[in-house]
Amino acid sequence: MSWNWQAIITHFPELLKASITTLELVALSSVIGLIFGVILALLRLSKNPLVQVFPFLYIFFFRGTPLLVQVFLIYYGLGQFKAIQESVLWKPVLSQAYWCAIIAFTLNTAAYVAEIVRGAIQAVPRGELEAADALGMSPVQKFTRITLPRAFGIMIPAYSNEVIFMLKGSALASTITVMDLMYTSKVIIAKTYLTLEIYFAAGIIYLLISWLILALFRLFDRSFNKHKRYNPVQK
Repeated sequence: MSWNWQAIITHFPELLKASITTLELVALSSVIGLIFGVILALLRLSKNPLVQVFPFLYIFFFRGTPLLVQVFLIYYGLGQFKAIQESVLWKPVLSQAYWCAIIAFTLNTAAYVAEIVRGAIQAVPRGELEAADALGMSPVQKFTRITLPRAFGIMIPAYSNEVIFMLKGSALASTITVMDLMYTSKVIIAKTYLTLEIYFAAGIIYLLISWLILALFRLFDRSFNKHKRYNPVQK
């Protein structure tokens, strides 16, 4: 067996172009999932047991079932309901594989982000909250100025891992014909029969994207948590 480097060089630009779709899937689902995850986390932290029921069941379902099943349920399952087919969202959104993938990824990552945010909020040092009370801050002020910013600083490493998991999970969009990096790889392989070379090239691109995401999160972490690295000058 000979390794065909020329095939990798030839098809690499095509794979790079397809990776833009992969980045779109990850970026949109991560941002929207973060917002939804924060809301779920706040509901989970409610002292009202009735309020906690929905987020608990939601998180239990989306963390306990495979992402592929969730993608299929949304893409193939929603179309089985006549009411959905007749809704205004059917043609522009729910009948499109691209948007169904984003919906599935968003709902999935929101469940994991909710637990990350909940853990980060609970990890905020109690002394800082007591200091806020001593300063006479209202509950809203304490949450927006102390709890939430502090929690975001704590959750950055865990959230960066979730984004990486989302990147790897985005390959499942290819199963519903979204023209992402993985689907394009399959198309090229079907034409060239160069399975190892093309998947190797796709893997390199996934690694580069992962490295870029981690690098961006490290920079953000250093900027957001720079107070942790303060070292007073000692005489």
